[in-house]
Amino acid sequence: MATEFLDRISKPGQDFLGVRRPFLCGAMTWISDPGLVAAVSNAGGFASLAGGNMPADLLKKQVRETKEMTDRPFGVNLITVAPAYRDHLEVVCDLEVPYIVFAGSFPRKTEVQIAKGCGAKVLCFASTKSIADRMLEYGADALILEGMEAGGHVGRVTLTILLQQVLFEVSDVPVFVAGGIATGRMCAHLFLMGAAGVQFGTLFAVAKESCAHPRFKQAFIRARARDAVSTPAFDSRLSVVPVRALRNSSTGDFARLQLDLMEQLDAGEITSEESQLKVEEFWVGRLRDAAIDGDITLGSMMAGQSVGLVNEELPVKEIIDRLAADTEAELRRVRGVL
Repeated sequence: MATEFLDRISKPGQDFLGVRRPFLCGAMTWISDPGLVAAVSNAGGFASLAGGNMPADLLKKQVRETKEMTDRPFGVNLITVAPAYRDHLEVVCDLEVPYIVFAGSFPRKTEVQIAKGCGAKVLCFASTKSIADRMLEYGADALILEGMEAGGHVGRVTLTILLQQVLFEVSDVPVFVAGGIATGRMCAHLFLMGAAGVQFGTLFAVAKESCAHPRFKQAFIRARARDAVSTPAFDSRLSVVPVRALRNSSTGDFARLQLDLMEQLDAGEITSEESQLKVEEFWVGRLRDAAIDGDITLGSMMAGQSVGLVNEELPVKEIIDRLAADTEAELRRVRGVL
């Protein structure tokens, strides 16, 4: 269908990303592989490879594979706290990746400048206003506002607040938004608020082209919004980074682990360093267990609250076409009201 109003209102995002539809597929470790990224790019959207904790040689291989599968723009998401992070940054610069997305923690100003010096456009996540301000000071070419409704590692501020604190105030760089979004109708209003584009994770995790295990996808399709819960943090002595995922046996096991560690700390039976190591060890490998091996009981089922709006497995092209059609329809409805 013709998307006159969507094309007009999303032009800043189109121009920045070099795509027809500024609908972004968020980088998901183990899921955002060359197949999914290329499918999104070929359908007119934008996607990023998930650097995650993979070896640098594997990231290099995936970038090359993606370039063979699509001639359209795509990015690479770099986790700043990953063991091979600096090697990843070198890889994406050497291979002239056009878009670099920094995630996981704050990139240093020098790292942002290194990426820009390679000719890449830099996008940085912001989960608070102060982080947004810092990333702009560092030279980010665009921001991705991510509310706590999102899946995976999240901040503590809702997208509703971030829209008012950052989106309404920033006009000199494109601002993309993410967290709890799964419909074109919602996208229409975000574009009207000034968003340059909208990012989705959970919606694309269950796409036909997603390599996620069938049991993983079906768990998403069956889930309700309230099933996607954030990791509980019981004690400041245990540095627990909030992670939103579907509630399963591992959720309760992790809570019990924290309670046990707190008792051991109180009794002087364990050091802070030892307790922190046990916290970090608990989740090692569990995301792969869920996404790739289909262990939906003990694996980490990272999902946003938008999981309650995801109810079928569709091809990437159909997902993007539906988003575009529904966005256009809502923009036309609003025009009629006004």
